[in-house]
Amino acid sequence: MQDTLERAWIKLHLWRSGSDLRAWLFTIMHNVHVNQVRSRSLAMTLPLDDELPDAPVRATQADMLEVRDIDSALKRLPTEQRAVLLLVALEHMSYQETADTLEIPIGTVMSRLARARERLRTMLAGEAGTSSLKVVK
Repeated sequence: MQDTLERAWIKLHLWRSGSDLRAWLFTIMHNVHVNQVRSRSLAMTLPLDDELPDAPVRATQADMLEVRDIDSALKRLPTEQRAVLLLVALEHMSYQETADTLEIPIGTVMSRLARARERLRTMLAGEAGTSSLKVVK
């Protein structure tokens, strides 16, 4: 508002008497706003250097070891759990689609998936012999 009034005072000689003063002031206010937005956007842009820094590259040796470990752990899963895990996680099938494909109830899909994920977690953590399930008498 202050910038608008300042500019209007400086440019008072451009105002035509008899015309709408309010419209003239709104035009000035709009132009002040546009100029401020432009100056902010120009101030935020950074010039590009001729030389771009090298993008960091992740080492792939550890990735290959992780893939090998996951493959080995997947092969040790029971067939029923592996099938459900691969259909849901790898093929991005819904639980219902997986149930229809394997011709089993959706509840069975959910329990097999939960058990497969837990077993895979423990195998990858190096605790293949332990089980998180408790035997209840």
